[in-house]
Amino acid sequence: MEKIKIRVAQKKDIETLFEIRTSVEENHQSREEIAELGITPQSVATMLETDCCAWIASISGRRRRSEAEHPIGFSIASATQKTIFGIFVRPAFEGQGAGRALMQVAENWFWSKGIEEIWLVTGNDPNLRAYGFYLHLGWIRVGVELEGDFKGEMKFIKSRKIE
Repeated sequence: MEKIKIRVAQKKDIETLFEIRTSVEENHQSREEIAELGITPQSVATMLETDCCAWIASISGRRRRSEAEHPIGFSIASATQKTIFGIFVRPAFEGQGAGRALMQVAENWFWSKGIEEIWLVTGNDPNLRAYGFYLHLGWIRVGVELEGDFKGEMKFIKSRKIE
């Protein structure tokens, strides 16, 4: 297994974020479907300039022909909304730790800002990989959203552990 590196995404990475997002099999959406939700390269650029941060997981290694970065996943979060909008990993790299690393960096970002509780939503089906992934990482189900943009989705929360 190759070493996973995490870095903050820049505006120049927006196309890569869309490539990764549209590559996933579970919760797949096309660029057109994403655009219908108001998520466009322009809206993501604005998000990154304001209260949001995104991170890219990549691999590089001697087994590759070059030492170039190969993006395999990303996460994106909003400080104002105190939410993780999404974590996406290319199917060929699922189960190798990229999702966990992306979640950890996002959570640490929130905690560093003094945010004590964060939330996210995912499909309300315990058989979904994401659903189990969040439970495994200590997220707590709080119930199904009954209205708004996330109607029908399962909401999870996580609180900062103060030691």
